[in-house]
Amino acid sequence: MPPKAQPVALRIELQDIEPLIWRRVIVPNHWTLASLHHYVQWVMGWTDTHAHEFQVKDRVVAPAWWIQEVELDTPSATYLDERRFSVAAAANELGMGGEFEYRYDMGDRWRHRLVVEAVPVAWSGSDPPLPACSAGENACPPDDVGGPPGYEHFLAVIGDPGCEEFDDMLRWIGGPFDPRGFDLNRINREWRGARRRRSS
Repeated sequence: MPPKAQPVALRIELQDIEPLIWRRVIVPNHWTLASLHHYVQWVMGWTDTHAHEFQVKDRVVAPAWWIQEVELDTPSATYLDERRFSVAAAANELGMGGEFEYRYDMGDRWRHRLVVEAVPVAWSGSDPPLPACSAGENACPPDDVGGPPGYEHFLAVIGDPGCEEFDDMLRWIGGPFDPRGFDLNRINREWRGARRRRSS
């Protein structure tokens, strides 16, 4: 019988944006970084339509297809398949307070700082619900908005109904956008619903 999953707490901070966009998650230690990628996409609010990679110390951990594409240009032994690198391995190697990076959409250059934190008391019991998002603030920028500079421009436009780009930007985003919007209950509830649909 495999050992029971242990919780690992991570704080996720989107870099180069003010005010800070962040999430605190508790995930099972047996997850691979491939699984962690999917969960980061979910809790942040990205749509998983672009390449991604993790930087753990001097190694880049990424999907096999991305490794193949990158190494065609710059052969390197520092790339590892994300399906073969676990959350436990990262947490144990980095230690409490240790940091690693998650990069998404190499064109828009979104960088996330992930910090290993102490597991909250509520998840240190005998059968903690995993994964879970326990806290966070502010909405994730839309995909394809143009990275941090593009997001700054986007916010300026939707905050000014007199701007000539206002109507086009609202149509592009599909309606009103609240940059401070963050619904913790919805994130957890809908993840559980999506997981049930995937397993049915």
